[in-house]
Amino acid sequence: MTLSVGDKLPDVTFPMMGAEGPEALTLSDRLAGRKVVIFALPGAFSRTCDAAHMPSFIRTKDDFAAKGVDEIMCLSVNDPFVMKAWGATTGADDASITMLADAEGAFTKAVGMEFDAPVVGFYGRSKRYAMVVEDGVITHLNVEPELGCTVSGGEALLDAMA
Repeated sequence: MTLSVGDKLPDVTFPMMGAEGPEALTLSDRLAGRKVVIFALPGAFSRTCDAAHMPSFIRTKDDFAAKGVDEIMCLSVNDPFVMKAWGATTGADDASITMLADAEGAFTKAVGMEFDAPVVGFYGRSKRYAMVVEDGVITHLNVEPELGCTVSGGEALLDAMA
């Protein structure tokens, strides 16, 4: 499967760090009856992810809320400890962005968004993309054609929703 508008997302469970330690987030439960933005990126603490992609969703969180988005989620092929630390250092936690750890890359592989970039040590990572999901079904999808952050940032996804 490669992601497309109209697709229903596969049901997976993501490990995440909660207030009391590791927890599980079941995607289908979280998406049921809701409008959610999910953006995916190659790696927490990496240059473009840290300097451009995450900040674009922190900047636009109120604009998404005004368009009826219930939650913004950030997905990366990292472990839940790394995602928790990255959420704290970037301000994503303060912006109430949910940090999804696709620790084994199972979701990323299932939706056909896996890639390797050996020059920077990325293997089995997620391509950069952003989507709007309503009740588990993709209604908008922006997939980055290259490693930059031009079509998958917060502002670009908002423009696509207009």
